[in-house]
Amino acid sequence: MGRLKTIPSRLSRMQPRLAQPVPLVVEGQRRSEGPIKSYRWQKLRQKILARDGYICQQTGVALIGKYPEANSPVVDHIKPHRGDLDLFWDESNLQAVAKAWHDREKQSLEKRGLA
Repeated sequence: MGRLKTIPSRLSRMQPRLAQPVPLVVEGQRRSEGPIKSYRWQKLRQKILARDGYICQQTGVALIGKYPEANSPVVDHIKPHRGDLDLFWDESNLQAVAKAWHDREKQSLEKRGLA
């Protein structure tokens, strides 16, 4: 019977995963991975809701619901930021809207290229 040859380890060929920098905003990225879950965003969100008086800037509905109700508050970018962090954090580009309006009308406008 012949001698068994040793199989080379495949672990030495693997690239390190943590050595690669992760960008803040990537197209197709999940919400939980971007700046939207940051403390800075949560404070800015509260500031915009208070500034707009918890009133939807598009429909005039009072934003008193709790997620996922139709009248729950959503802070929306008026002009889509598309990864531009300066535009993302610009307070003049933010508005308080109702979840129902944001999920229907705004998404429809964006898909048609009108927003």
